[in-house]
Amino acid sequence: MNTNVKLYDLVLKDGWVVDPSQSINGRFDVAVNNGKIVTIAQHLSGYKAKHTISAEGYVICPGFIDLHTHVYEWVTTFGLSADDVGINAGVTTVVDQGSSSQFTFAGFKSGVVKKAKTDVRCFLLVNHAADQTIGNTVSGLENPQKVDIHPLIHLAEENPEIVRGFKVHAESGSISRWSMGVLELARQLGDRTHLPLYVHTGELFPVVEAHRPSPDKVVEDVLSYMKAGDLLGHCYSCQPDGVMGTRTTVPEWLFTAIERGILLDLGHGLKFSFDIAWRMMQQKVRPHTISSDVHGDFKSVHNDTNLNYSLCGAVSKLMALGLDLVEAIATVTINPARVLKAEAEIGTLQVGSVADITILKLVEGDWLFFDSLGQQLLAKQKLVPVLVVRSGELIQPHRRLLRDLEHQ
Repeated sequence: MNTNVKLYDLVLKDGWVVDPSQSINGRFDVAVNNGKIVTIAQHLSGYKAKHTISAEGYVICPGFIDLHTHVYEWVTTFGLSADDVGINAGVTTVVDQGSSSQFTFAGFKSGVVKKAKTDVRCFLLVNHAADQTIGNTVSGLENPQKVDIHPLIHLAEENPEIVRGFKVHAESGSISRWSMGVLELARQLGDRTHLPLYVHTGELFPVVEAHRPSPDKVVEDVLSYMKAGDLLGHCYSCQPDGVMGTRTTVPEWLFTAIERGILLDLGHGLKFSFDIAWRMMQQKVRPHTISSDVHGDFKSVHNDTNLNYSLCGAVSKLMALGLDLVEAIATVTINPARVLKAEAEIGTLQVGSVADITILKLVEGDWLFFDSLGQQLLAKQKLVPVLVVRSGELIQPHRRLLRDLEHQ
């Protein structure tokens, strides 16, 4: 018996490995054992594996991380299945942005986090009204002056592996009702827990017209409550009170914010604009992270029939707009992993990290993508997930919700 033969659970052979966390971009073999990455080598030899996958023609990446999803299924009106938008969409970690709160986190933990194969984490909503279902756009939010922050702090301290930040809405509806009270509340939470804020931008809730803020001042004012490591969501939104608004030139205050460490997240959602993305990218304002903001219909429970975008679709769109492959992969791997302060375990293929891997086909052709306004974008490539490894387990994704990639 040859005692030098190494034994592995899984080997991915001859794939194009792209791991921005280690500046790896080339043809390698990847070996997995006991749910961990154990070796990356140009040519593995002298081994036996329970499963060997020929990955020639495929791109092997750290497992994709979607920093903005809504997966509180059956409890919020718009919650989707964590595994439908996770492992079955080529994504190994999803972060729910604000669907759970101090009143509903226990159910989220037991009903979603513990039941999903996907790695599920969350940012808690800072001002959820106790007697309302999240999804009620009129009264589902609480006056920030009535919010006791101590239960939120306690949840973050007791569940550090799940609660990775706080979600706050900084848009005309909230500001017209409570001025900057919600931002002040969120800032306290961020400071007390040393966790980042995810700041929603772009009008979302009903506006008290008598107190409507000037749309071109909203984000600029909001930035004064944000610190390095906080995220500005929906960075390419078409909303007048969004990051770019109706401007043609990126404002100086946004460059200043980026220089001091404010991070821009795509948050595709319902308001993503190709025109604004192109304009901002031409002025060298690129997203630090790409996320999907996938969710179901707000007004009917568990209805995803209108969902026509995805994380891999969003990455493909941003590549068509100018991101190269390595930069694009970084926005869904190591960059969001660092936001989660989990870069030693996910978002990387470094030896010893969790064996979360996304395996894709870079499909060449002429592909037509659409933004939220129905504008068209012709792409020469798209990234389609073909396999996923989640904590060492090889999974064939069903891709049910990848309508933007499948139906072309």
